[in-house]
Amino acid sequence: MEAIAKTRHLKGSPRKARLVIDLIRGRNVSQALNILKFTDKRAADPIAKTLRSAIANATYQAEQQNIAIDPDDLWVKTCFVDMGAHKNRRRMRPAPQGRAYREQRHYCHITILVSSDEKPNVKDIKESKNGKEGDKSSGEKPLKGAKAAKKAQTQETPIEELAPKAAETPVENVEKATTETPVEASENTSPEATNETFVEQEAKNEAEAADAKDATSQTPAEKNETKPADEAQLDKNEELERQ
Repeated sequence: MEAIAKTRHLKGSPRKARLVIDLIRGRNVSQALNILKFTDKRAADPIAKTLRSAIANATYQAEQQNIAIDPDDLWVKTCFVDMGAHKNRRRMRPAPQGRAYREQRHYCHITILVSSDEKPNVKDIKESKNGKEGDKSSGEKPLKGAKAAKKAQTQETPIEELAPKAAETPVENVEKATTETPVEASENTSPEATNETFVEQEAKNEAEAADAKDATSQTPAEKNETKPADEAQLDKNEELERQ
């Protein structure tokens, strides 16, 4: 069961009235009236009058529909303040030395809806807000479009499906791969065969070294190729000196 009450063209700015009406949102009717009674604001009395009117409307509708309602079970489901008409509401206030200050008159509209339905839990409201807007405590922002789809796909794949992919290589294959060293070939070869190969290798190395020495060393014939020419030149020089 729900009932509504409105107050229109109330003197006062809507900004000041919202400070008061925010105190009773979601409260029980008796608790809301007590809060308004001890609130030192000018908008508290008109808001309390509007709330009592909403309670009276709820009881009247319940009588018309033959429904039994306890007024103490009612709670404020919705309440808000709208801006009223303020066009052409300017006034002049006298100021010193014959001057005049201009004032703007503000008006507001109050709307209060009371209900006898069960109150939703605060935890459920917070969970629904976190589900829509993202987790504010962790600083996450709501994702849109392709990013949200990717996140949903990653969350859908359970850990059990990802674990076998990482462990596809069994332990036996790993052990075989690590032990594939040429140990078997060395076991099959006899020590005599290994000695022969070693001797052959040394012989090859010695032959290569001898070839290199022969290539770099010069024979005495090569070294003395220029001697006959030198001797002929010397003979010519001696003959010239004698003459």
